Amino acid sequence: MRDSSDKTPIWKAIANALRSDLAEERYNPGDKLPTEAALADRFGVNRHTVRHGISVLVEEGLVRTRRGAGAFVAATPTDYPIGSRVRFHENLIAAGRRPEKRMLALDERAATVGEAQALQIEAGDPVCVYHGLSLADGQPIAVFESLFPLARLVGITAALKETSSVTQALSVVGIDDYTRASTRLTAVRATATHALLLHVAEGDPLLRSSSVNHCEGALPVEYGRTWFAGDRVTLTLET
Repeated sequence: MRDSSDKTPIWKAIANALRSDLAEERYNPGDKLPTEAALADRFGVNRHTVRHGISVLVEEGLVRTRRGAGAFVAATPTDYPIGSRVRFHENLIAAGRRPEKRMLALDERAATVGEAQALQIEAGDPVCVYHGLSLADGQPIAVFESLFPLARLVGITAALKETSSVTQALSVVGIDDYTRASTRLTAVRATATHALLLHVAEGDPLLRSSSVNHCEGALPVEYGRTWFAGDRVTLTLET
């Protein structure tokens, strides 16, 4: 007869069951697991025991928890090279991921002092602003904002309305090639808006990239700011 002391602890049995669920692909990377209350009902235990079981998967790197949001299936971070030629679709395809961009808003307004300095225009000059969301395999990885000088890129707003691709839109207005002139990386906290779009908790760590792209002749054609979800992207610097 098996001694009762040899029985698998309940929290470990819960971890094993959830690990099997992941192995059988009942949940995909980025999916939210059922709530602690739902799992407690499923296994007939209290929420503390469920939390103990989930903590095992967190230690193994299979699950990530976000304060106030719950537990999510961990995804392998996407390698995203930052070099002189940064192309969203090409980078993700090279990493074996399915790229997608969603346009959130497109408008025209006056450039701020900082934006004008980056684009080498005068403060108050008109710019086109493209707000969007970048996804890899259907999972949001970054919120971005790209600004284009309207006087230098006549027709860029209409071109962006036709396609979500910055490269294609620039080509339409006569910019066949461009390169990254500078990149600045800063650690920041997710705002309420970022949290909603990236499916993270407000205050979670993000990595913000501020960059300027030049065309031939060293004239800036794009000033971009991107907020990457810190646990979904590995930024690599290329020389």
